[in-house]
Amino acid sequence: MLDNVAETDVLLRIAPELMMFLPGARRTEWQRVAPDGTSTLGHLVESLGIPLTEVGPMTVDGVGVGPGLHPRPAQVVEVHAVPRPQPMGHRFLLDVHLGTLARRLRLLGIDAAYHNDMDDPSLVVQANSERRVLLTQDRGLLRRRALWLGAYVRGSRAPDQLRDLLERFAPRLRPWTRCTACNGELDTVAKREIEPMLQAGTRRSYDVYGQCRDCGKVYWHGAHSGHLEEIVTQAENWTSDR
Repeated sequence: MLDNVAETDVLLRIAPELMMFLPGARRTEWQRVAPDGTSTLGHLVESLGIPLTEVGPMTVDGVGVGPGLHPRPAQVVEVHAVPRPQPMGHRFLLDVHLGTLARRLRLLGIDAAYHNDMDDPSLVVQANSERRVLLTQDRGLLRRRALWLGAYVRGSRAPDQLRDLLERFAPRLRPWTRCTACNGELDTVAKREIEPMLQAGTRRSYDVYGQCRDCGKVYWHGAHSGHLEEIVTQAENWTSDR
């Protein structure tokens, strides 16, 4: 614990999983914050740079408290990370910077809405109206009061981001059942029904096809399926380890 803590300060003990949100110079377990008499515990935590979407149980003297608490001077608050897995539904909306992750989620059959030109207010509106978890690496977006639920995506590489999401939300995987282009569901389609849409080489080489209910795009296991199979297999291994 910090030494010489002022009696007017609130002392926050930050879970290791939340340290990444603290500025480098302040990246320590114990944080002291001077309450102003009006700010809630939630405001104090966010003032450190930690989005409340990433915060789990908080306790004072072993008793659970909520973000609306007005902490008293000299209180010690334990701030834990969101427990994993987090059973909050499996429908997602991704911001404009997570397009690769969106396509990988769709490959796994996970409902992942994505638009490459949607601004922050529109993202919040869609997330709320469709009850989707908004996925982003923008802390400011996660702090919008109107947002019903969001989550910070950890990792700079798509494989790391995918693993983070699978570990946090534990969604059911249904590989090869969604359109990676538009998120629509795929139906098995007879070759004869889509034959005019196929190149001659494709018609000769493949007999099993799927077609998106929404955009009509046709899918088959082609030249790139080996790489996609690797993504699916790796994701299934991650989920089986839980």
